[in-house]
Amino acid sequence: MEQKLETKGKGKVCVTGASGFFASWLVKRLLLSGYYVIGTVRDPGNVKKVDHLWRLEGAKERLRLVKADLMEPGSFDDAVLGCHGVFHTASPVLDATHSKAETLEPAIEGTLNVLRSCRKNPSLRRVVLTSSSSTVRVREEFDPKIPLDESSWTSVELCERLKLWYALAKTLAEKAAWEFCNENGIDLVTVLPSVIIGPSLSPDLCYTATIVLGLLKGETEAFQSLGRVGYVHIDDAALSHILAFENQDAQGRYICSSIVLEIDDLASRLSSRYPLFPIWKRFEASNRPYYDYNMSKAEKLGMKFKSVEEMFDDCIASLLEQGHLSSP
Repeated sequence: MEQKLETKGKGKVCVTGASGFFASWLVKRLLLSGYYVIGTVRDPGNVKKVDHLWRLEGAKERLRLVKADLMEPGSFDDAVLGCHGVFHTASPVLDATHSKAETLEPAIEGTLNVLRSCRKNPSLRRVVLTSSSSTVRVREEFDPKIPLDESSWTSVELCERLKLWYALAKTLAEKAAWEFCNENGIDLVTVLPSVIIGPSLSPDLCYTATIVLGLLKGETEAFQSLGRVGYVHIDDAALSHILAFENQDAQGRYICSSIVLEIDDLASRLSSRYPLFPIWKRFEASNRPYYDYNMSKAEKLGMKFKSVEEMFDDCIASLLEQGHLSSP
């Protein structure tokens, strides 16, 4: 029997990759805000992957999950049809073991496949694309005294040379999205979160949560690789996407980050806050140049970012609650 969605509320939106770490939280916030949501997943029948979505408040009345695959042209047609907004968050799960081809193709072609489906939807008002702050900060030269803003773009050549496939994939995917939307008259806004930290709705930990878990257990290698990066609470990342969709004056790119820290600074803060966890304090100095972000554009949307302490408090509480971490 086909599920009937409530037609009242703020309207219908689509979230791609709905079962992912960030996308699940975005679905939660959209449901709480009164939207009814079409979520795309690889397999709607995989209870382990999607059960946490059905437990969300409002899910039974205002959530429908449909099958779609980033690499299958046209598979998003039915999902986006009739939606006023599309939040494209779906992205390949990436870590250092993935090759250049494994990283770039699903990120770029997957984004274009979603946008091709959006082009067929006469009801569409806006697409909000989840990009990344890594599309801004990988550069040969910049003035460390001037915070990076949305006008900055990561150097493709530098990514190639350093084999930074994630940053390269995100940069090329966002550029491809801008080119396609400009050519096809699609209203696009992109949100560029830094490292997203916070509670996980899914029992399966994402790559970032796994790194945090390792840090709390005294492991160092994965976290050392982060160097100097920005951090943002998952709830702030979700809210920024919703504000970018709802604000008619929103346009262009929006960096989404609470704070930028060196790994040794972060470890020092966390070890002081959680002295019973074996958090390693001696991290090597990062070879990345000093940088910060200019957050004025996101703040004009109404964003007020949570502190790094709040995001890690919520993340650790989630790890404890789900049994991934034991109380010291």
